[in-house]
Amino acid sequence: MTRDLLRDLYATVAAALLVVTAALVGTAIEREHGTLHVGWPPLYANWGLHVGPGTPAALVVAVGVVTYGPRVAARLPWRALLGAAWGTAMAWTWSLALIDGWQRGVAVRLTTKYEYLQVIDRFHDIPATLRDFTGHILIHSPDHWPAHVAGHPPAATVTFVLLDRVGLGGGGWAGAFCITVGASACVAVLIAVRALADEALARRAAPFLVLAPAAVWMGTSADGYFAAVAAWTIACLALAVTGHRPRLTGFASGLLFGLTCYLSYGLTLFAVIAGAVLLLGPRRTRPLPYALAGVAVVPVVFTLAGFNWWEAYRLLVERYYEGAGGIRPYGYWVWANLACTVLIVGPATVAGLRRTGAALSQLPTRLKARPPRDAPLPGRTRDRHGASARTGSALRRRVLPWADMPGASAELRLAVLVAAAFAALLIADLSGMSKAETERIWLPFAMWLLASCAFLTRPRSWLAAQAALALLLNHLLLTGW
Repeated sequence: MTRDLLRDLYATVAAALLVVTAALVGTAIEREHGTLHVGWPPLYANWGLHVGPGTPAALVVAVGVVTYGPRVAARLPWRALLGAAWGTAMAWTWSLALIDGWQRGVAVRLTTKYEYLQVIDRFHDIPATLRDFTGHILIHSPDHWPAHVAGHPPAATVTFVLLDRVGLGGGGWAGAFCITVGASACVAVLIAVRALADEALARRAAPFLVLAPAAVWMGTSADGYFAAVAAWTIACLALAVTGHRPRLTGFASGLLFGLTCYLSYGLTLFAVIAGAVLLLGPRRTRPLPYALAGVAVVPVVFTLAGFNWWEAYRLLVERYYEGAGGIRPYGYWVWANLACTVLIVGPATVAGLRRTGAALSQLPTRLKARPPRDAPLPGRTRDRHGASARTGSALRRRVLPWADMPGASAELRLAVLVAAAFAALLIADLSGMSKAETERIWLPFAMWLLASCAFLTRPRSWLAAQAALALLLNHLLLTGW
């Protein structure tokens, strides 16, 4: 057994101990004080061994991806791989959701008293409702919004209102929408990794993105939909900064980021990941004007309609501490949230994050390889007077970004992208605005952590561990989302 593999296993065991500790300590706190407000700490779930119609399909998908996933991902043409990844991710998510049956697993998930479909009838006049939206956020306000409606900007609810208006009303259609759109997040991550790192790493990450334990909560959770919109924001930006139709992809990235911020307040932290993309991109400034123009669209539309994002967020913070957020102990959840993250990304991602840290530890050495500021750049020569003269590459910048320097490998680029996602997740954790239920809330960040699995050797063994964890979670627990 190699030293790297041993270190991976040590990291995985440490993560497992974190989960066990969170479960034992959480159970003791809940039994004595009842302040966690979760049924099976640290998850919002209850113990309940069960099987369902999705069980055989889930087993088939798991065995198929573990057995053939790495080989197929390495050999399929790129576009075919993207389609196969999306289709397989949908099959995996659908099968896991149907372990709970159609009604409990899909049709009623978005119709409970906490969810968006409870207020569809209150949006007959969308502009009027948006103007009055902040007046119903606080618990003591008249006809206060359900928890999820109050806890998000109105673009989330408006999405389901529009689905209802085009004839796709009810929990079944809403669930199908979230699964279909949410499963595309893996495609967006693959596109971004290929653009910013290389295609080989994207292909190695593909089976892990498809067979993620996160799919347990991606199924019929609106946060799966949010994860996809946020992921496509980053994918479009990655294409823009690497020269793929920078005007169109830059504008699309900005437009989607604006939508992301109006789907979930916490996903404004995707600006951290976007910053890493700009750092990695060789053409970081060219798409910026188009991206900024795109960013303005959704905020302008909602502001003109009468919704005040900042006022709504201020009231949300107040409501959060009026409810369970004011009771749940920060001292427990600030580390137990990370145990939830272990369960949604799986042991393979824990090992991948360890290797990400190892790759980043080489960064100071790589930075020392930066050429002097006055050194001639590739694509330039010096004339007989010593002046810099352009050769074939007239568009090269005078100072290369660090990602373009000698020795900056594709692995290092991917490590920076993953580290940015992990940093955003840690900021969300320290904020205290996500105490519990992060197995659902942090799905958008989890998708980018899964990309670190591209660093792993012996992919089939790690994929088997990922599948086993997802199947155990879905068959042993009745999850709340």
